Amino acid sequence: MADALLTPDLLRRLEQFQLLATRRAKSSSKGERRSRARGHSVEFADFRAYSHGDDFRYLDWNLYGRLDRLFVKLYEEERELPVRIFLDASESMTFGEPRKFDFARQVAAAVGYVALCGFDRVSVIPFPNPPENAQTEPAKTIMERAARGALRSVRGRKSTLMFFQNLSALTASGSANLNEALRRGALEARQAGLALVLSDFLDPAGYEAGLTALVGRGFQVDLVQILAPEELTPTSFGDLRLVDSETGAMQEVTFGRYRMKSYQQTVQNFVQRLREYCQARGINYFTASSNTAPEELLLKQLRQAEVWA
Repeated sequence: MADALLTPDLLRRLEQFQLLATRRAKSSSKGERRSRARGHSVEFADFRAYSHGDDFRYLDWNLYGRLDRLFVKLYEEERELPVRIFLDASESMTFGEPRKFDFARQVAAAVGYVALCGFDRVSVIPFPNPPENAQTEPAKTIMERAARGALRSVRGRKSTLMFFQNLSALTASGSANLNEALRRGALEARQAGLALVLSDFLDPAGYEAGLTALVGRGFQVDLVQILAPEELTPTSFGDLRLVDSETGAMQEVTFGRYRMKSYQQTVQNFVQRLREYCQARGINYFTASSNTAPEELLLKQLRQAEVWA
């Protein structure tokens, strides 16, 4: 299952990375991240005056010799970084060759793997939820619900195989509500951490409210917009009947080759608006075609932007 998402060579290269957090970890769980909490790690933080009941092992006797007063050494405690991956699993993500959803799962697998190797806690939140009363393939629906549940909280390098298996079990269907998924994910999080959003962002309701909720909650947000090659440069021309994969709405259009330039400009305007929205709010924005080699995004773009190092 693992190598269906990521090659062994790519996994070995990802093991060398660690996610970089611009904000210090605030999680209450032990990990390998510097935090503002005071504990007993090796990272010295500060001194404070001794008070009755303090552990004598942390007294600074050198200061006592100079000042004739007792001071206690304070150390930065290491905490884990909560990593929440919002994965668009709507029907529109099944479009393209390769499918946008397959590329998104590869990115989710890579970021999750780096986080797990660094002893950070990973939560994958696919949206929308599968239908409550699926009449077809009930066993498959049950398996997917189990996989989604297992992906809500994963920690430790030993969990990576099951993490990959559960990601591979996910399917894409239904109509996404991007804003609602991001808002709910921001509210449900016990602590803010790193949020990665993987989507085509082709939601008629927009994306502003959801991204604003994550930023307002204190998340460091990284965003990857994934579009199919056919969306960037269509190959079908003439009189076409277009069907919305999520709503089923149909529209007949005449699309001639002379309209290609206008269409591509419209796509670029949409991408540019999202990029500018992210830049204005401190969100790391990336875009990729679904036929992009994962290494191009993971080993070059994310590294250059210091998402990890």
